[in-house]
Amino acid sequence: PAAAAGSGGAGAAAPKKKICCACPDTKKLRDECIAEHGEDACGKWIDVHLRCLREEGFNV
Repeated sequence: PAAAAGSGGAGAAAPKKKICCACPDTKKLRDECIAEHGEDACGKWIDVHLRCLREEGFNV
């Protein structure tokens, strides 16, 4: 049972932060762009933020 619980695969590579607290700079730029121009016009900032989250260990 203990081995089965630890076989999730996320072990050592798990993010150290909550997703809401990761990448505050890119999150701010993304959110400001979406508020001003709409989601369709902000693909660049959305991609930059997602890349940052992936680098922090999130599977997004």
